[in-house]
Amino acid sequence: MTRAGHANVLVKSMRGPKNLLNPHEAYDFLWEEECQASGELLSTITVFLTNRECPYRCIMCDLWKNTLDETVPPGAIAHQIDLALQSLPPARQIKLYNAGSFFDRMQIPLEDYASIADRLATFERVVVESHPAFVGERTWQFSQMIAGQLEVAIGLETCNPLALGFLNKQFTLAQFKIACEKLADHHIRLRVFTLLNAPGVPATPTLFWEKESLRFAFECGADVCVIIPTRGGNGMMEQLARDGIYTKPGVRSIEAVLDYGLSLGKGTVYADTWNIDDFVDCACSRARIDRIQQLNKTQLTCSRIACATCDLKDTDELRA
Repeated sequence: MTRAGHANVLVKSMRGPKNLLNPHEAYDFLWEEECQASGELLSTITVFLTNRECPYRCIMCDLWKNTLDETVPPGAIAHQIDLALQSLPPARQIKLYNAGSFFDRMQIPLEDYASIADRLATFERVVVESHPAFVGERTWQFSQMIAGQLEVAIGLETCNPLALGFLNKQFTLAQFKIACEKLADHHIRLRVFTLLNAPGVPATPTLFWEKESLRFAFECGADVCVIIPTRGGNGMMEQLARDGIYTKPGVRSIEAVLDYGLSLGKGTVYADTWNIDDFVDCACSRARIDRIQQLNKTQLTCSRIACATCDLKDTDELRA
């Protein structure tokens, strides 16, 4: 068995049960506004599609909890989108997140592309996610089907090559870059996810690799970068925490990396604030969370939070 195969078996052995899902209903959806680099607020619908589990079992991932063991029936994805759109106000942008790769035919049936594209006719921008290995002909085909601009989101996670291998991402930095170049050649936008405190990333200097990952993503042509604090919850991460390989990041670190990303002036940068209360680590955390949300909404720098406790443990790595 290959190293990736061993990792897949180990990751799966530490999981709990999946959630019970209906293949004809998205497991969640929401309406929000995303601030663009120009400062404009773009109304956005996000649909979390119910579909087959991703074949890549990254050690930090918990998205498998809301996936199926089999490919959804023909027409199911279009019906999921219909139900979500009927429940939400209109928007200019839509994100179709399927906990894997939109262009994997085992997750999103190829024969459903046309009906999916029909549902997206009114959107100016359509965001889907993909592993670099699936960026190719099906990507260009879907891009031609939709009326709006396609944006593909890829989880880089880290530009540390050893840590990238440890995460079981099953692609190299060179392969990531090639996928990005292909997207640019076809005039497709790029969104990149990076991880804060990814397991396998050296702990010292504290935020060096997180900042380098943002730099690398923009060098590869990213229009948008999203900083995701690495979470537990899948069994494997809890074991890595016990082994001292993973440390949960604090709110201050999330804020510092977001500050740094915005300081680059290369594109739009957001910090993922889902369950951000789990990362509270100081009395100042609530004020910092409010500031993070403000930075996300405006993409403009604002006054930093002063905290005597945090200032005592300040380091160059925490300064953007």
